[in-house]
Amino acid sequence: MEPAKEEESSVQDEAVDKSNFKNCNHIAFYRRQKLLHPGKSLYQALLDSVTLCNDSVKLQIINEKNKVPLLVEIYAIEGNIFRLKINEVSPLKSRYEVPDVLIKEPTTQRLSIAQKEGDILVLTCAGDDRKLHITANPFQIELESKGETILSVNTNGLLYFEHLQPPPQNSKTTAQKKEDTSTDSSQENQEDLGLWQEKFGRFLDIKANGPSSIGLDFSLHGCQHVYGIPEHAETLLLKNTSDDDAYRLFNLDVYGHKIHDKMGIYGSVPFLLAHKPNRTSGIFWMNSSETLVEINTKAVMEHVLSKSPPDITKQRVVPQTDVRWMSESGIIDVFLLLGPTPFDIFKQYAQLTGTQALPPLFSLGYHQCRWNYEDEQDVKAVDTGFNEHDIPYDVIWLDIEHTEGKRYFTWDKKKFQHPKRMQKLLKRKKRKLVVIIDPHIKVDPVYTLYSQAKKKGYFVKDRKGQDFEGICWPGSSSYLDFTNPEVREWYADQFAFKSYKGSTDILFVWNDMNEPSVFKGAELTMQRDAVHHGNWEHREVHNLYGFYQQMATAEGLIRRSRGQTRPFVLTRSFFAGSQKYGAVWTGDNVAKWSYLKISIPMLLTISIAGISFCGADVGGFIGDPEPELLVRWYQAGAYQPFFRGHANIKSKRREPWLFGDENTRIIREAIRERYTLLPYLYSLFYRAHTTGEPVMRPLWVEFPKEQETFGVEDEYMLGNALLVHPVIEQEATTVNVLLPGSDEVWYDFRRFRRLDYPGTLKIPVTLESIPVFERGGSVVPLKTTVGRSTEWMTDISYELRVALDSKDFAIGELYLDDGHSFQYLHKKQFLHRKFTFHKNVFSSSCADEIGQYRTKCVVERVLILGVQKQPTSVTASLQDGKDKEVVFTYDPKTSTLTLEKLLLNVGADWEIHIK
Repeated sequence: MEPAKEEESSVQDEAVDKSNFKNCNHIAFYRRQKLLHPGKSLYQALLDSVTLCNDSVKLQIINEKNKVPLLVEIYAIEGNIFRLKINEVSPLKSRYEVPDVLIKEPTTQRLSIAQKEGDILVLTCAGDDRKLHITANPFQIELESKGETILSVNTNGLLYFEHLQPPPQNSKTTAQKKEDTSTDSSQENQEDLGLWQEKFGRFLDIKANGPSSIGLDFSLHGCQHVYGIPEHAETLLLKNTSDDDAYRLFNLDVYGHKIHDKMGIYGSVPFLLAHKPNRTSGIFWMNSSETLVEINTKAVMEHVLSKSPPDITKQRVVPQTDVRWMSESGIIDVFLLLGPTPFDIFKQYAQLTGTQALPPLFSLGYHQCRWNYEDEQDVKAVDTGFNEHDIPYDVIWLDIEHTEGKRYFTWDKKKFQHPKRMQKLLKRKKRKLVVIIDPHIKVDPVYTLYSQAKKKGYFVKDRKGQDFEGICWPGSSSYLDFTNPEVREWYADQFAFKSYKGSTDILFVWNDMNEPSVFKGAELTMQRDAVHHGNWEHREVHNLYGFYQQMATAEGLIRRSRGQTRPFVLTRSFFAGSQKYGAVWTGDNVAKWSYLKISIPMLLTISIAGISFCGADVGGFIGDPEPELLVRWYQAGAYQPFFRGHANIKSKRREPWLFGDENTRIIREAIRERYTLLPYLYSLFYRAHTTGEPVMRPLWVEFPKEQETFGVEDEYMLGNALLVHPVIEQEATTVNVLLPGSDEVWYDFRRFRRLDYPGTLKIPVTLESIPVFERGGSVVPLKTTVGRSTEWMTDISYELRVALDSKDFAIGELYLDDGHSFQYLHKKQFLHRKFTFHKNVFSSSCADEIGQYRTKCVVERVLILGVQKQPTSVTASLQDGKDKEVVFTYDPKTSTLTLEKLLLNVGADWEIHIK
C-alpha cells in the first residue's frame, strides 16, 4: 500500500488505547443513578388514576420527593409478552421513542381488573393464567404465571426518571435546587453530576435538554443464569457486575478490543434472556441511547405454603438475579417475554423485531477478504489461486483502498480501471464481489456524493447547526443522517447501476465504521450533542446509526434489482432488529488463540439476540496467525453462520495456500466440508427466517433441563442436529466434549461411531479436523460433492445422513429454492421436504404444500447410522407405485447402512423399506 496521503488517516493512529474510552465512573448519568441505592422506591402509584383502555391499562405514579407525575402504560401482547412504558405525564418537550425497530405495532390483548383494594391492583388477561400484581406504595409490579412469580419490577426501588427542565439561568436556580438527584447545588457538584454539560478529556458535551436519564430494576425469580445483551468480548453466561463494571451498550470502534471486558464495542442489542430448568424469560429494553446493565445473582429466602400439615409456611433458599438497566435518555419502554421455552422466547422476540433475512445462498459460502487486494490483477490472481488449489469460494472483497481517495461509490482510476470487466470475469466463474461503503463522506465539493448531500442538507449537524465534520479514513468527513427517511431513500438510489458507475449485479456491500467511527472524536465517535433529523441529539439515536445505514443499503440493493434479488449487506454496527437487513461480524479481532476462543461465546450471544447471520474474521484481523491457529480457525469458521477470512493491511498475505502443502490440504478440507453442509445450513437459515430460531445455539437451548449445559461456551449446536467442538487450544491432542442428555445417542459425524454413553468424554484430536457429532433422531441433508462456488452446485445430488435415536427414529428437513430471488416469498417458488425414519421405513414427504419449486436434483445416497443388524433387502417405493431394489452395503463395525445410486427426485414423495 502506498503511504497514507497527508489528509487521510491511517490505522496506526488509531490502535486502541483504553484511555480513549470511558469506564462507568466517567459516565455522569451512571454516577447520578448510583446515588440512588436499593431500598424503598420513591415512587408510589395513584390507584385512583387507573384507566382501562382497549389496548392497555394506564395509571399515574408520583415521586414523593419532587412530586413529578409519570404515566405508566401496561400492555398485554399476543404470544405471552407484556409491555411496560413509563413517560412524563406532561414533559417540557417530547422525549425520544425508538422508531423502526418493531416490525409493527404489536397486537394487544385486553387486560381486566381482577382485584383493586387498598394498596393492591391485580390485572388479568382474558383466557389465561397470567397475572400482574401492582403494589401502590412503594410502586412495584409482579408478573405471575400459573401461580409462580416469574419476575418483578422495581423490587429494589431503583426506578429513576429525570424529568426535562428549563436550562438554569445561573449557578443556583430553583430548578437545580429542586433537582432530585442533587443534594448540593454548588457549581462544582453540578459539574460532577454532568447535568448540563459533561467533560471527558479535552471534550465537552453540551446538553441542550439537561439531564434526562432513566433507569429501572427487574428481579428474575429462581434464575441464576442470564445471557444476551451483546456485544461484548465476554463469556456466554453474564457475570455479576461490581460498581464501575456494568455491561455497557454503546456502539464504539474499538480496534483490537480487549477480551473479558464489559466495555461497549461495535453493536448493541438491549435484550437479556434468563433461564432456569423449567422456564426461559426475556427482557427487551427498547432504548437506543447509551445503556448500562448491572447484574447481581444472589440467594434469597422464599416462603412456601406447605400442603401437609396445611397452612404451615416453610422457607427455602432460591436463586434470584437482579438486573438494573440505566439509559442516558429517552423513555422506559420495556418488553417482558415470558417464554416459557427458549424457542418461545426466540419467537416472541422475532414477533417484535423481525426474523433473520433469508440470505442469498452464495453468502453462506466462503468469503475471501483483506485490507486490501491491491488492484484488478491481484483480484484475478487470488481468484485463480482458489481454482488452482481446488478450494471452493464464493466472494472476493475489496476494502477502502479500492476507491478514489476513500470516496465511496468510486474506483481508484489506476488500480481499478475496468471494474466492470473485473466483475464480468468473476461472474463467468459464478462468483461475487463485495465492496466496502462506509457512512462518512469526504468533504470535497467536486465529489458528487458530497456536493449533492450537502446541497440537500443530508448530513448530521453540530449543535450550532453547521454540518458536523470529523476525521475518518478520507480525512475531513461529514456523516450522512441515516435517521432521516428521506436520506435513506436518496442513499438507496445511489446503488442504482446508473448512479454507481462500474457496479454490476454481482456487487454486494459491506458497511463498516458505522458506530459511527470518528477519529480524534470523544471515544472515537460522534459528539453526543450533534443534531439529527427531527432535532434529536445524537445521544438519543447513537446505537441506531449503523442499523439505519444497513437498512438503507439493503433497500438500495433490492431496489437496484427492481425487487427481484435478495441483498447481502454485512454491517459492523448493529442494534435490535438488524437481523432484518443482513449479517454482522465481531469486528477487529486479533490473530491470537484467546480471540478464537472468545469468538464462540460472542457469536452465541449475538445469535440468541436474534441475529443468526454472524461470524468472526477467520485468522484474526490484526497480526499474523501461526499456521496451526489459522487451520483451527478455518475449521471453526466452517461450522459457523458467516464464514470470512480477513486480514489487516499490515498483516502478511494469508490466502489459504500460503502455509505449505499440508496446511493447504487441511484448510481445503475444512472449506469443502462447509460446502457439502450447505443444504443443512440453508435449511437452518430458512427456519431462522420463518420462526426466529438461531442457526448457531448454546447447548442449553436444545437441552434446557440439563444444568451442566448452562455455562458451556466452548462447544455449540448448529441447528438441532450437529454438536460442534472447535479446537481452541494450541497443540491440543485431546479435548473434553460434553455430549448432553442422558437418553440421547450421538454419532461421530465423520466416522459414524455411535456413542451411547453421554457425558463428558475425552476425545483425541489431530490437526486434521475438529470434533463434530450428529444427534440421534436427526436427518442432515448434504451435497455428495462440491463445486468451485455455490452456483456450480445447483444440480449436484444429495446425501441424507440419518442418525437413529434410542427408539430407532429420526426426522429432518430440507429447504430449497433458487437461492437468490424473492420468488420463494412472492410466487411460493420453494420446496420444503420432511424426512422421517420410523419402523424401518425411510420416507420423504412434503412439509409445506404451498411450495411449488421444480428441481431435477436427486437424492443419490442415504446413510443410516445406528442400524443394529444387516438387512436382507431394501426397496424404494415411488409415487407412481413402482418399486425398485436398492443397492446397499452394511458396515457391522459402525452399524451403518449405506444406500447407493438411489436417484430419487428430491421434490417427490417416496419411501424406502428396509427388511
